[in-house]
Amino acid sequence: MKQNLVNKNFYIGLAFLALLTALAKYISTLQIIQHLGFSFLIVSILIGMIFTNVFKIKVSAKFENSFSFATKTLLRTAIVFYGFRLTFGEIYDVGFQAIIVAVIVVFSTFILGYFIGVKILKLDKEITILTSAGSSICGAAAVLATEAVLKNKAYKSSIAVSTVVLFGTIAMFLYPYLYSVHVVNFLPKEMAIYIGGTLHEVAHVVGAGNSIGNPIVANNAVVVKMIRVMLIAPFLIALMFFLAKTATKKEKTKITIPWFAISFILVACFNSFDIVNKSVISAINSVDTFALAMAMMALGISTNFKSFFEVGIKPILLASILFVYLSVGGYFLVKFIA
Repeated sequence: MKQNLVNKNFYIGLAFLALLTALAKYISTLQIIQHLGFSFLIVSILIGMIFTNVFKIKVSAKFENSFSFATKTLLRTAIVFYGFRLTFGEIYDVGFQAIIVAVIVVFSTFILGYFIGVKILKLDKEITILTSAGSSICGAAAVLATEAVLKNKAYKSSIAVSTVVLFGTIAMFLYPYLYSVHVVNFLPKEMAIYIGGTLHEVAHVVGAGNSIGNPIVANNAVVVKMIRVMLIAPFLIALMFFLAKTATKKEKTKITIPWFAISFILVACFNSFDIVNKSVISAINSVDTFALAMAMMALGISTNFKSFFEVGIKPILLASILFVYLSVGGYFLVKFIA
């Protein structure tokens, strides 16, 4: 009888999350929200944080299993199916230069962020890793994937996502403006690599790419961005070994390869054979995005604003340094390689 009650509460909690996520989906389609460049994922975590911190609504402890499932199992599964957004044929089409830029951007940005955050700013190690991963790879999705490895407290992920929202949105409006006034004087293919290789969120890349007014820029920028997304797998594996090597005696040193990251690559490989109908792929991506948004919603609800004030301005400072590195360093990198 007790087990049945637990199961009932679990499904009620998931239904509650799904309902709030559906609301976030609707809000994300509003013109003003799209103009700001806030993706469905970003809107979801913001609504979750508002629900808890502004409206002061506390979710019953009996639904904790539902939230834990959303931020762990559902999240990892959604990251696996994220691979249906990418094919190796698309990577081949954008050229080897784009791959080089993506690899350099991802790993150099993370290394720089970790060094500045931990060594110079003396920022919390987990917040540093999450913020650096969000800036270097693919924004909120990278933060969530990294959280699955770190198993950190929810507020730390929320802080990292907040930096993605802030600087990714700034870049989405800044890049097209700099292009229009010829400060960034790239050919369409080069501009696509610059946008896709340095902007935070996929939504930011789509927004900036379309603002340029050139279909070559718009389409190729997304592909370049997805190359960075694909680098989640090797990044997380490298992170696992790094954490194990640098762990103190009090910390766990066991290396556990993130299965969801490997599975993400395998799904991308499968998708490259073009076996599944495009309409089915589109449906899978829609469901997958909703699942990721549910995880973001659960993360937002689990976040307490008080934790933000305790951390201070250091995460914003770190994210701003990485933003400058991505925009300026990325410019010269594309200029040199592409």
